[in-house]
Amino acid sequence: MISVAIPIYNEEEILHLLHSRVSQVMNGIGEEWEVVYVNDGSRDSSLRLLLELQARDPHVVAVDPSRNWGHMGALSAGMQVARGDAVVLMDGDLQDPPEVIPEMVEAWRKGAKVVSAVRRKRDESRKYLLVLFALFYRILGALSDFPIPLNSGIFGLMDRQALDSFNALQEYNRYLPGLRAWIGYPTAIVYYDRKDRAGGEGKLSFVSRIKYALDAITSFSYKPLRLSFALAIPAMALAIVLAIILGVTGNLNSAAGVATAILFAGGVQLFCVGVLGEYIGRIYDEVRRRPISLINAVHRTQAVAPAASKEEMPVAA
Repeated sequence: MISVAIPIYNEEEILHLLHSRVSQVMNGIGEEWEVVYVNDGSRDSSLRLLLELQARDPHVVAVDPSRNWGHMGALSAGMQVARGDAVVLMDGDLQDPPEVIPEMVEAWRKGAKVVSAVRRKRDESRKYLLVLFALFYRILGALSDFPIPLNSGIFGLMDRQALDSFNALQEYNRYLPGLRAWIGYPTAIVYYDRKDRAGGEGKLSFVSRIKYALDAITSFSYKPLRLSFALAIPAMALAIVLAIILGVTGNLNSAAGVATAILFAGGVQLFCVGVLGEYIGRIYDEVRRRPISLINAVHRTQAVAPAASKEEMPVAA
């Protein structure tokens, strides 16, 4: 079975079009399938429309969380409910075209356990977002301590084993494309052109996008913490040079003396903050409780007990 998990928030205008396109694509794949719609506290008639779809189409699973949990909360609920051997994640605004799903499924059939959909280009009526996205991916690419496919969002596929590993992570602030790459497993990439919304307005606020960007950077990079070291060293070096110059010239009452004192004090403070940041970074790792390793496969002889089932994986070591 293949599952498609889609968060829904106030999408009454395009819900029937969304389901029509998803159904058309999934019926042509030749596998048993389901589509898990997660109503993320919609204030319009989205939940009623989902229940109507569920009553007419047995492929539909309608999930109604206790309240609005945000984009990642809704996605997490969909991943927990999905029963498929492979699970496709996509947004409900049709910017992620369902017609790309067969390419993902084909990559999965060839052995990929994680398939990331990477955007070749992006159609966006809100032009300022094009600038912000380009800036974000440049910053993420420069800062990330771990290789993450850039221009990749939630649109993608995970095999059941990869999904179980993902669901086992206990982080609260999640950047899904980064974690999807971090868990490992054989990975494939498909390319597509991201469309503009099929209707209605974007549901993610500017503040929500900023928070998501910060989750991405802080989850996969210590470089902002280590920036204190980078600033401290030249500041302290400049302070020492100025002190030597002042000592040689004997001009200890000039403005340069004040600048020297400020640079040296600031350098020491930045150095101390950098050391503190290193310890906080390590505490941060422990608080996130990511497993130190994930098992991809267990090879045994027939004389040994059977390999663990998918439900028993992943095993943290």
